[in-house]
Order: sequence, then structure tokens, then C-alpha cells
Amino acid sequence: MFDRNKLEDLRDRKDKWTKTTLQKTLDAHPERRETFVTTSSVPVERLYTPLDIEDMDYERDLGFPGEYPFTRGVHPTMYRGRLWTMRMFAGFGTAEETNARYKYLLEHGETGLSVAFDMPTLMGYDTDDPMAAGEFGKCGVAVSSLADMEILFDGLPVDKITTSMTINSPAAVIWAMYIVAAEKRGIPMEVLGGTIQNDILKEYIAQKEYIFPPEPSMRLVVDTFEFGAKHLPKWNTISISGYHIREAGATAVQELAFTLADGMEYVRWGIARGLDVDTFAPRLSFFFNSHNDFFEEIAKFRAARRIWAREMRETFGAKNPRSWWMRFHTQTAGCSLTAQQPENNIVRTAIQALAAVLGGTQSLHTNSMDEALALPSEKAVTIALRTQQIIAHESGVTNTVDPLAGSYFVEALTNRTEAAVYEYFRRIEALGGVIPAIEKGFFQRELAESAYRYQREIDRHERVIVGVNDYVMDEPLTIPLLQMDPEGERRQIARLQRVRAERDNQAVTERLAALEEAAKGTENLMPFILEAVRAYATLGEIMGVFRKVFGEYREPVIV
Repeated sequence: MFDRNKLEDLRDRKDKWTKTTLQKTLDAHPERRETFVTTSSVPVERLYTPLDIEDMDYERDLGFPGEYPFTRGVHPTMYRGRLWTMRMFAGFGTAEETNARYKYLLEHGETGLSVAFDMPTLMGYDTDDPMAAGEFGKCGVAVSSLADMEILFDGLPVDKITTSMTINSPAAVIWAMYIVAAEKRGIPMEVLGGTIQNDILKEYIAQKEYIFPPEPSMRLVVDTFEFGAKHLPKWNTISISGYHIREAGATAVQELAFTLADGMEYVRWGIARGLDVDTFAPRLSFFFNSHNDFFEEIAKFRAARRIWAREMRETFGAKNPRSWWMRFHTQTAGCSLTAQQPENNIVRTAIQALAAVLGGTQSLHTNSMDEALALPSEKAVTIALRTQQIIAHESGVTNTVDPLAGSYFVEALTNRTEAAVYEYFRRIEALGGVIPAIEKGFFQRELAESAYRYQREIDRHERVIVGVNDYVMDEPLTIPLLQMDPEGERRQIARLQRVRAERDNQAVTERLAALEEAAKGTENLMPFILEAVRAYATLGEIMGVFRKVFGEYREPVIV
């Protein structure tokens, strides 16, 4: 990109500037500290120039939006043509309460739904299971049967908007409930659009909401790939998630490297099933965290697209350009929110959301200011949604595509991120791949070490967290907090008991038996799950079949 003679001249001029202009200023006014680093502790230089990207080739490394390697975005016009989907993650208590919140959000400008499930649902238990005691509705909505799913989406235009569901081990079952609930309203599965997270590998790495061992878990994931490719052409059958990896303490590079390594592992399993890569790869999607360090996050998103495009084309031989696309949802960093001075979280979220937009996200959730204290109140969630709308309509950043392209700092940081990701790929490959690396505790140790380092920097006051270890105030909490219906659990259990009493229990028994037999073999399990759901078999009953056949995973002790 640069003339070599001019680069040498620039090198001499920079050296002269350092010894004269800069040195005079440093002698009079030293810098605030000796070293500056990103949130991930990556060193940041004082000044970036063409010398920091002297080997960059425009066509190879940047290109044009909508063209390989997609560094500048997967769509030629990006937000000039269509804004990102504003998808607020929501769910609490009963299906009725959450349905009301969805309608509220849509009325206030949300353009896509995103479902949070409670812990019993995430772990495949019905609300009245002894294992679910005390956990009803606390971190999301309880869905134990098709009846709950029908209420959850009652009156919502699921044929016109997309729905994202953050569910992993029971993803195939919850997806089946969504499909059947729409079917009962006369909406065929072919028109449904949305995403199931379905990313089981990151559960073993970070979030720990796994149920079964890796191999049968991966079988279920690939079953959804195969079924979705045939019957739900608008559905993303996985959202390969770095978000939870980052929340567990990862650096930006670790988040990206581990997520992409997981993504490539899913591709390998799909190909091993006999699927043509171009039949399922276009429906793979990603989910990233946007943390506090503005430029580091933008560089991460840009590097992500370039790496994924290269690997899909060169490593996996995908021919369809849509298979090369990295389409991703972003959520602002929950782990950055503070219970102290919660209004400060509005500012953090705005910065993080702006980084996601400048990084080219297709979908965005903005966290609410009160989430370190409770599930979001209507006031808090409205401010979070308005944050996206102000960025979209008032900031001007949507008027041109990839406005930070060519920034010496951004491009150098993008290149550095990419190189560090490939170093992690080499380390993972040396351990035998993703699943062997999980079993050896590689990812877990990496996250623990980076989380410890970050917290130690805060404790030592090497890193300032406003309102926590500096600019501290002793003041009472003044923001409103959400109050859930205390009778919700009782109503939920009564509905579940009514479902069991009124359904055709002989049909349920037969369909669960058919599912068990299929699980013992090699057939795609989605048709059997759908039949069980249509008979109103509960989540716990279906997952109980899988627990019986597949067993439950116990993480090995990491020394």
C-alpha cells in the first residue's frame, strides 16, 4: 500500500520527531504512566503511522464491503441499506410476564426478539422437578412444555420477525417447541426465521450448562444443521458464541480464537456427517461480546470476518460466498456492569454498542443499567433500546461503510489480533483439537489465568473502574428495580400439571419410546423430538430420555 522510499523517509522523520518534539514535551510533562494497554492488557503504542501497517495489501487484507475477505463488512451498503436488528434479550418468570415484555419492546422499536430462559429450562428440567427448586424464572422465562411456548409467543408475529433463543443443551427440544407452536397457528416452519444458540462447545469451555458428554451433544447439534438445511432455510441453527467465553474472563484475542476454533469444529462435524459444507455453512452465525476498550473491540470484529472467510474458503473448500460470511450478533459486556453507581452503566453500554456498530454487527443487544442488581425494569430496558436508536439515527456513524478503515491504529490492531488468534489455533491443534483441549483443561486454564490477572490489576489500582475502585460515592440506590409476580411459580406448576392430565399420555409414552430407540441408533433425532413435542411431552421428559441414553457429563478435575 505504501511506497518503500516514502516509508524510509517517514521512519527517519518519526525518529527525528521522537528525539526533538516529543522529548521536549516528555521532559516538561511526563506521561500519566509508563505503559498503556487495552482491556486485554495488549500494549498500545504512543503513535501509529503507515510504518505499523507497511506490509498491508489493500486487496488481500481489506478489499471492498460485501466482497472477500469481508474485513469491511459482509454487505456492500451495510447500514446505509439496512440497520442492524435491535434485539433486546429478555425473559423472566412466567411465559405471560415475558410475553408482555416482548410486546412492550416491539411497541418501543425493537426489531427482533431474543429469549432468555431460566436455569431449570437451560438444564433440561421441568419447573416442578426437585432439581429446579428455588430457581424458577430468576434469570429468564420458564418453558417446560409446548403450552408455555404457545403462551410465550401468543399474539407475536413470528412469521414476520426473527427470534433468537439462548439455549444450548436442550436447544433441539426448545426449537421443536417453537416450530410446533407456530405450526399450530398455521405458520409453516419454512417461513420461520431466527437463531438457536445451540453452541455446546463453549458450555464445556466457559458457561458450564452442559448436560451430556461432548460426542452425543455434538450429534444433536449436527442433527439441527441437517434438519434446518432441509426444512428451515431462514433459520440459523447455531450461534457460535464468544460472549460467554469473554464473560468468563477471556481477553479479546481468547474470545475470538476460542470461538472461531469452536466454529471450525462444528464445520468438521457437519462435513463428517456427509453434509456438503455449502448446504449448512451459510446458516452458521456468531455471537460476540463488546467490552469497554473501544478500538480493541472494533479490531476484533474486523479480524473475525477476515479469518472466518479465509478458513471457510481455503481450509474447508466452501464455494458459496455466503459460506464465507461471518454474520454475528453482539451483546454489550455484562461483566463490565457495576452495582455501584448503576447509571454509569448507561455510558459503558453506549460506548460498547458504538464499537459493535463500527465493527459491523448484524444484530445488537444493549444491556440495561440495572442488570448487576436485578433483571431489567421497563425504564432501564427502554434506555438501553434508546441507546441503539440514538446511535442509529443521530450519531452519523451509519452514513458510510466501515468508517475507521485505514486508521493506522485500527488496522495495526486488527492485524495483531489476527496473528495472535492463529497462534492460539496452533496451540489448540497441538493438543489434538477442540474436544481434546477441553478434556485437558486448556481453555479453562487460559480463562482462569486471564480473569485472575484482570482482577488483580483492579485490586492493585492499576486499572480504574469508575465508581468501584475510584470516584467512589456512598449513596443510596435510586433507580427502580423489577418486581416479578410472586404467584408466577404456582401458576406455572399448575399449568404443567394440567398439561400432563389433559394430554394423551399413551401417545406421549409411545413417542418417548420411539425417541429413545432412535437415540440409541444414528438417525436424525429432530423428527422424533417434534413428534414428542406435538404430543405435549415436557422438556424434562424428553431430556430424561437423552440422559438415560447418553448419560451426563462430569468435568474432569483440572490440576
